[in-house]
Amino acid sequence: MNVVEVNKHQKKKQYSIVRRIAFSFLAVIFVGSILLTLPISNKNNSVSYIDHLFIAVSATCVTGLVPFCIVEQYTLIGQIIVLILIQIGGLGFLTLMNLTLVLLKRKLTYESKMLMQEALNQNSVSNIAGYMKQVIQYTIFFELTGTILLSIEFIGEFGFSKGIYYGLFHSVSAFCNAGFDLLGSSSLINYQSNILVNIVIMGLIIAGGLGFVVWVDLTNCFKKHKKKLYKYLSLHSKIVLIMTGSLLLIGTLGFFLLEYHNPDTIGSMSIGHKLLTSFFQSTTLRTAGFCTVDMYSLRNPTKLLCSMLMFVGGSPAGTAGGMKTTTLMIMILYIRTLLLGHNHLTIMDRTISDQLAKRSLTIALISFFISLTGLFLLSISESCDFINIMFEVYSAFGTVGLSANVTSSLTNFGKIVIMLLMYTGRIGPLTMLLVFTQRYHQNKRKEMTYPNGEVLLG
Repeated sequence: MNVVEVNKHQKKKQYSIVRRIAFSFLAVIFVGSILLTLPISNKNNSVSYIDHLFIAVSATCVTGLVPFCIVEQYTLIGQIIVLILIQIGGLGFLTLMNLTLVLLKRKLTYESKMLMQEALNQNSVSNIAGYMKQVIQYTIFFELTGTILLSIEFIGEFGFSKGIYYGLFHSVSAFCNAGFDLLGSSSLINYQSNILVNIVIMGLIIAGGLGFVVWVDLTNCFKKHKKKLYKYLSLHSKIVLIMTGSLLLIGTLGFFLLEYHNPDTIGSMSIGHKLLTSFFQSTTLRTAGFCTVDMYSLRNPTKLLCSMLMFVGGSPAGTAGGMKTTTLMIMILYIRTLLLGHNHLTIMDRTISDQLAKRSLTIALISFFISLTGLFLLSISESCDFINIMFEVYSAFGTVGLSANVTSSLTNFGKIVIMLLMYTGRIGPLTMLLVFTQRYHQNKRKEMTYPNGEVLLG
């Protein structure tokens, strides 16, 4: 086999990996939608298949947009199916499938390791099995802790067994950044002043949104360098922590100032209550989808700010969606480098390659184009206010799940568009990273060089 044939084989293999990741989500969505249509899953039969499919897509893509209240439509079995879809969607079907093989002490093939490398956003295939175990350990730890703490509140309100079940459901939903709840159409509005529920939900959202890579890095550095923890963190972890903290602060202050005098949201609250609610909404914009105020009642500037934050989303290798915090940071650094006239993109005494910068810009531009296309289509098919449609689009693509009363009124065409946005938002970064890095490297040596051309800009 010559070099050209080897390159073609590698390219086919990489695209095969992308297809397996993408189709694994499709398979879970299809099976989930069928299970949700069964009589044992429903309290009544007034819901069409496209609505069950919408719920399956929303749960598997850990979004949280719903055309109806799931606690009113689905029986306990139906709710458990939704919960399973959320868990599978948060971790990834292939992660769970390959973890089962690891637990059964079956050795992963090299192809399986390559698959998991892409699914988990890892740089190499070394110790993939060990990393997968750590992912599950962190998931169990956070979700179990959240279940216990939330059950303290819910047991007193709903009774022992139902309280524990509600604690488990909302803990899994929060950690997976899904935003599904069993509390009715008001979501967590009735708990907007409940310190315990707010802190636990926010903690789970942030934990899931940071990404497992960061938690593994934090744990390893804490064991070896307790006093100089930050110094020894990887560049990726530092960027994620800085960007997450910055976006949370920007979201909190922005929401607080823009909604300060709005009587339909936080206008009538005390200062402390306003800050808590603002921080909660800033946190949930990290792709979680819970809300403690009515999204429809937000002022238009607030909806625009929320849309921008939802578009960014969470961090790689976690349960969140969106463009990702690291992509935004690299874009900002790249623009700064160009404006200052520097030759190299640097941060924290490290140089970022041009390939990584180009990849970040590519991901951002394609993500924006996809969202813009969805916005254009929905502006034609739906009769809602444009700002609310935009809010819905960025919520879907960022797999957030917040809605300004648009989801329940969507036409069938609109539901299909939103489902495509949710699906693309969940798997898009993986497929884009693979396509625009592997193809680049494989075709790099085969590109023909032409004379420079001059084009006027600006």
